[in-house]
Amino acid sequence: MDSNKKYWKGLEELNKTPEFVEKNKHEFAEPIPIEDVLTGGGLEGRTPRRDFLKALGFGVGAVTLAACQKVPVHKSIPYLIKPEEITPGVANYYVSTYDGQAILVKTREGRPIKIEGHPSDLLAKGGASAQAQASVLDLYDVTRLKNPVKNGGDAGWAEVDDFVVRELLAIKAAGKKIRIISSTISSPSTLGVIADFIKQFPATKHINYDAVSYTGIIQANQNSFGKAVLPHYNFDKADIIVSFAADFLGTWISPEEFTRQYVSNRNSKSLESKKMSRHIQFETGMSLTGSNADVRIPIKPSEEGPALIALYNAISGNSLAGSKGLNNKVADNAIAIAAKELLAAKGKALVVAGSNDVATQVLVNAINSLLGSFGTTIDLDNPSLQYAGNDAEFVEFVNDMKRGDVDAVFFLNANPVYDYYNKDVVDGLKKVRLKVSFASSTDETAALCNIVAPNHHYLESWGDDNAISGYYTVMQPTINPVYDTRQAEQSLMKWSDNPAKDYYTYVRNNWDKNLLAKGGLSGQSGWETLLQTGSIKETVKTAGTYTFGRDLNAVAQTILDHSTALTADNKTEIQLYQSVALRDGKRANNPWLQELPDPVSKVTWDNFAAMSPSDMKKKGLQDGDVVKIEANGYSITLPVLVQPGQAQGTISIAVGYGRTVVGPVGINVGKNAFPFYSLRNGTFQTSASATLTATGENSPLAQTQTHHSIEGRNSIIKEATFTEYKKNPAVGTGKGEGHKEYPNLFWQKYERPTYDWVMAIDLNACTGCGACVVACSAENNVPVVGKDEVRRRREMHWIRIDRYYSFNDNGQGGTTKETDIAKLEDLDHVKVVYQPMLCQHCEHAPCETVCPVLATVHSSEGLNHMAYNRCVGTRYCANNCPYKVRRFNWFNYWNDSRFDNYLNNEHTQLVLNPDVTTRFRGVMEKCSMCIQRIQAGKLKAKIEKRPLKDGEIKMACQQTCSANAIVFGNASDPESEVSKALKSERTYYVLEELGVQPGVGYQTKIRNISELEA
Repeated sequence: MDSNKKYWKGLEELNKTPEFVEKNKHEFAEPIPIEDVLTGGGLEGRTPRRDFLKALGFGVGAVTLAACQKVPVHKSIPYLIKPEEITPGVANYYVSTYDGQAILVKTREGRPIKIEGHPSDLLAKGGASAQAQASVLDLYDVTRLKNPVKNGGDAGWAEVDDFVVRELLAIKAAGKKIRIISSTISSPSTLGVIADFIKQFPATKHINYDAVSYTGIIQANQNSFGKAVLPHYNFDKADIIVSFAADFLGTWISPEEFTRQYVSNRNSKSLESKKMSRHIQFETGMSLTGSNADVRIPIKPSEEGPALIALYNAISGNSLAGSKGLNNKVADNAIAIAAKELLAAKGKALVVAGSNDVATQVLVNAINSLLGSFGTTIDLDNPSLQYAGNDAEFVEFVNDMKRGDVDAVFFLNANPVYDYYNKDVVDGLKKVRLKVSFASSTDETAALCNIVAPNHHYLESWGDDNAISGYYTVMQPTINPVYDTRQAEQSLMKWSDNPAKDYYTYVRNNWDKNLLAKGGLSGQSGWETLLQTGSIKETVKTAGTYTFGRDLNAVAQTILDHSTALTADNKTEIQLYQSVALRDGKRANNPWLQELPDPVSKVTWDNFAAMSPSDMKKKGLQDGDVVKIEANGYSITLPVLVQPGQAQGTISIAVGYGRTVVGPVGINVGKNAFPFYSLRNGTFQTSASATLTATGENSPLAQTQTHHSIEGRNSIIKEATFTEYKKNPAVGTGKGEGHKEYPNLFWQKYERPTYDWVMAIDLNACTGCGACVVACSAENNVPVVGKDEVRRRREMHWIRIDRYYSFNDNGQGGTTKETDIAKLEDLDHVKVVYQPMLCQHCEHAPCETVCPVLATVHSSEGLNHMAYNRCVGTRYCANNCPYKVRRFNWFNYWNDSRFDNYLNNEHTQLVLNPDVTTRFRGVMEKCSMCIQRIQAGKLKAKIEKRPLKDGEIKMACQQTCSANAIVFGNASDPESEVSKALKSERTYYVLEELGVQPGVGYQTKIRNISELEA
């Protein structure tokens, strides 16, 4: 079927715009700036090496001292290995917790440098998100507060403690309200500290507030079944998944866990047993989840509720209000098909919705109850504890402040001044007597508080977590506090006169009394075992079945009323979403996340208004044109971006941008879209009706999507339907269809009996999340270059995730141009394929033959090496590379303060991996296949006098992948996992016809669709 497919990265490539053609005519986007090199002040190396982070403030001067102090051995124990002291050059690993997931923290000489997923973690099973990978960088942010702040000035802890205690006692005597506002806390010990604080000050109430709320689901379960919980979903137990705007692979609830579950029914192992789940997605904007769906139907936010009503009617045979259809033939047909398939898969079906509307989620509960999903794909008895925010309670708190009833408020990992939908929080805070923030860096809320008691970074902290009922993880410090900060729990204990001497003692006592026994542990030995394993898991309760028995007529009417409100005045509908990189914006000051391309749009360093090609044409807009967007009494200006797959009549905007009080990386990057939220029936809604007005300005976005064009080579992507695959597992690869073997005309063939390092990547497992990109940057000291450099096509990532759109071009072999497409609406139903692209380590590498100084050579183990100190920067290798995976250092990015770069400081060795050389101006670099890890693994096996074990060496990209899409290993071992993967009938090699014999094999993308849906 792929002969009928046309693949393209962006509309400029599809349309062959003059700008695109011009940019791709030349070897490089821009010539080398010789004059600048010779005369430019920054390029002459005049930027002082002692310029301690003038640009961004990421440094580790204080970390040097903190790293020299060993954490007491009775408290913190390295993972598995217990050295008596730090051995220079040898890494230690500590277990810890990040967002409820067990992780491993790699430390060198006492300083954390890398985060890895813990193999025994219940959620991600060794995977880690881009946010987890990037979190280590926040430790070295010198914009972190270095001491407490009182009334805007520096203060000591004794002064702050005295002031807060005095104020609290006065407030207690006056009988005024005290509130603790936090994002969801699932740590048993932290909740215990808060409970003890409330006992000391009974007028205190703890309110969970999440910027992106799941109150609608929790309240719907309370209304439906009497259980106010967030379910634990089991996507691995579903044969068919129907999602309404739930981006469960990208940002919804627990994406790393859901990715692992989802892929388990679609990867090689599943396909070999002729089993594959089916996934249908209804949504407004093209999300990561929607782009991975077998069938994706674009619908407006106003159509989501009526679509669910139609699905319920089709499944139940009832006739709720709104059953006349959507005036959307494609959606109506898809709903009919989905209903039929869901009924056929009773007990193994799952319907989810991303809406925060209670009525919508009640209707979803009714559908899942009819399908027998409770007890199998939905578990209410072992719920998720990751989100417990209560929108109504927070609104009540805001109203209490405005009335002057609240005299003290404490903010813990919450920033409502930035992410609440209106300014009532600001007005209310003016009437509060004591305002305390535990922010580790000044944010919008902390700026309005009279006390800022800076919290530790989590890598400096003790603690625990309980993300899923029955699963507990421990957090331990990997370095002593870098600055004069104090853990928030310790502050609350100090102010409430808690008898525990410190928070470590409190955590230890809590585990001894309440938690160790759940994992069959006890005493000092049990505690030490926990610090090595990182988690315990108690026996899972049997998931119960639940029957829905409520009348739905009022529910359906509520849904339709909301739909009608959105369509009033025929305005453009806004859909708000979280970007995969920045999520809710709390980590906006992290340059690794800012420069991570959005999986779908490939935009970095900005948010934008995504619009359908048809709407762009109707309004006469082009990419980058700035429009004024007005809704709910709020307006912002944003550049527009044409987005194939966007529902017509809508725009999508990412929240998490537009921070105004944050470090220099994130300040004023993009615009704040949170004020477009609205409050409806007690919950925050993420859709609105808006008017759009063109401003006449243009603000080019920093996109990477067409920086490495395939130039019409459709042999890069191979895909087939599941039906075709079951008939012929080699379908789409060309095998058995007159497949041509390309002879070796120029190179000798070398035998590699010991090691032949290769890689296999399963396109059916890769979801395109980008965690591997950040993991590679952290492992290999890849520099951040900033928005302007990305716009110049100079991003430095060693691995990129290519996103390809496709449509059926009626057998024209990928030659159809947009002018030949029957309708622009064809671009509403494009399909998407993601492909990780890195150096292919070709056996007959074309880069090696053109290098005049032998800077790039082939190793005896099958890898393509780079000798940086030999490279003179001719860039011939990059020109001759068909995969365009080589990167040129235009500047000393790690030592030039003009760039948005975390490496700009004198002590770069403290944030960098010391096993990887930093590159300098004028040098090419590319994926080394983590050669430092290969050498370390071989050395360890040699010291232990044993053969190297398969799977013992993992690449950074491979290790972080929750989907296990990447396999690395030794092809000389026929029993290795990678050898077996490459023997799969789905395996093919990109641009195999060139005869370069790449060392990375890909496995065909399979879609579970019918021929009509193809």
